[in-house]
Amino acid sequence: MKKTLTVLIAAGALLGAAGCSAPQDTTQESCARVQTVGAGPTSNTDKAGMIRLANRLRPIEATASEEMKAPLNSILEFLDESAKETPDSAKLQEMQGAYTSAGQTLSELCTGGGQ
Repeated sequence: MKKTLTVLIAAGALLGAAGCSAPQDTTQESCARVQTVGAGPTSNTDKAGMIRLANRLRPIEATASEEMKAPLNSILEFLDESAKETPDSAKLQEMQGAYTSAGQTLSELCTGGGQ
């Protein structure tokens, strides 16, 4: 009985681990999802808008193509810091370059450069 239970637990863990890995989107699919978020009614000029935007981008980053993961991560880090109750202005200044570069990279990838 103990061996059977151990085998069942191990099999369940393997199946669970295999089922948890999300399929990876192509760059084109990732771009389509990002563009849908960008077209939505999100005002990212206030803290609540930044939080909404970041929360809409997180599931996209989780399954994004490899070339889009880093730019999306940079954008999310910037939005997360900006949305804090008391954002660190020095850190934001430091992150601004990566945030701008990430936006340019996404723009290039999604307008034909990476598709």
